[in-house]
Amino acid sequence: MNDQHSYYETMYILRPDIAEDEVTNHIGKYNKLLEEFGGTILDSQMRGKRRLAYQIAKHREGIYVQLSHQGDGQHIFKIEKAMRLSEDVIRYMTVKQEGPLPTPRPSNKSSTQVNNKENPETKVESKEKQSVISADTSTSAKDTETKENAES
Repeated sequence: MNDQHSYYETMYILRPDIAEDEVTNHIGKYNKLLEEFGGTILDSQMRGKRRLAYQIAKHREGIYVQLSHQGDGQHIFKIEKAMRLSEDVIRYMTVKQEGPLPTPRPSNKSSTQVNNKENPETKVESKEKQSVISADTSTSAKDTETKENAES
């Protein structure tokens, strides 16, 4: 196999009752550990809180985190050992992937937060435009022609 095009994806599930800043700390901790053990991080994404298929350690939900990384394979045992010892990680799984390397995706939270901070009126405008558009499309063609004739 060509090691140049192989990478690993680790999906781990955190307890649902931990705080968001603590989730960020865990993501940073595992990313840092991975780099210390000789791996290269390709992409790291928090997938959010989701319902589990079955109950794990009395939890019905979990916070999913996906980590794409590249390395020689020796780093996987070490990162999984750190996850096994953590009380906040309730499940983890690493899978070897083959093919083109994944492209990092920008996180949705940071981009929407930046847009909302820059111009909070854009939400209001877009809702108003949607209501105007939906009102226009709900009228029949005859009403539209009548409006155009009245305006001229």
